[in-house]
Amino acid sequence: MKRFIISLVGLTIALGVNRSIASSPASTPASKQSRAVVLVSGGATRTPYTTPTQACKDGDGFLAAGNTFSALRKFLLGKGKHVFTAPVMDNWGIVKEAPNDTVGPFAKCPLPLPASMTILSTGDWNAGGERLVRFLEYLNTRYGITDVDLVGHSNGGMWSRAAIKMLKDINSPIKVRSLVTLSSPHTGAIPPRFYAKEIDISACKGIAFCEQSVLSWGSLVRKMDKGLSALNTVWYTSGPGGWNAAQGSALRGIPVTLMGGSYFQAVGGDPSLLPYDGTVSRYSAFAQDVTSEVIPWRTCWQGPLVHWIGWADDLKIPRDSSITDNPKAMARVNQAIDEAGVDLQQPDKQGCT
Repeated sequence: MKRFIISLVGLTIALGVNRSIASSPASTPASKQSRAVVLVSGGATRTPYTTPTQACKDGDGFLAAGNTFSALRKFLLGKGKHVFTAPVMDNWGIVKEAPNDTVGPFAKCPLPLPASMTILSTGDWNAGGERLVRFLEYLNTRYGITDVDLVGHSNGGMWSRAAIKMLKDINSPIKVRSLVTLSSPHTGAIPPRFYAKEIDISACKGIAFCEQSVLSWGSLVRKMDKGLSALNTVWYTSGPGGWNAAQGSALRGIPVTLMGGSYFQAVGGDPSLLPYDGTVSRYSAFAQDVTSEVIPWRTCWQGPLVHWIGWADDLKIPRDSSITDNPKAMARVNQAIDEAGVDLQQPDKQGCT
């Protein structure tokens, strides 16, 4: 179908351009490690490009890698991982500093990478995947990275999945060892589904936070959306002609760890909608409707957590109540990376019921 077609010729040309940029005298290799963890943030976020040794200002209210992955980056670096954050911007162009009045502002960062390597976090999954591929190719040329563990939060998991397929389609030298998704909308998210009229207000089962978030979603879409909201629906993701099916067997041979939050619960709620983390249901985060042909091997983990630190702030609960900052969730991400080489020998779908 047309909505899934990408130009591999154009992608290959673009990657060639990026290799030329990366191999310039100013970009001599700075690392001998060929394996890296790449963190990919989600919808409507800004995340600066950081390396294992270079990040933004840390402290005085500023976060070293933005409001999604600063805590996890620090945690994984402490575990000896070689960690990069992919550049993500909520508008066209390069990553710009997050204003001081936003949740988790950042400043004094490493020089931003070109827009061609920067995921548009309010746009299309396949287009974001293409830019992520360019970023990974940059890491390959600049740092010699050949083996990658991808960790995607929210829509970052979808950009990661798109990139995995493209890497295989173009026979890239980069190998994805594992994929971890944190609260990713594999079969849609609650506010976009409401906006698309797939569900109505009764789906919230009287949860005030849910009702407020779905009713205000329209204003957010009108203000900044560039196509992302419509993708976060069952109509787009599921069924014979849906995005999941179009991914084919791209994840074959890659262990996938699916993580979700279940902070909001309600008796008698639709199990495909509740519990959820304030944005994505556990059902969608666990890709319950996605077949084994598309995700051949998966394991699942959940906690009573919210989607991100912004929701924690709104609810006046500790920021480590969010799936991006929770110590147990971060430990599970680290475990998934450590066990990537043996995971496929373990039983499928552990914890996924």
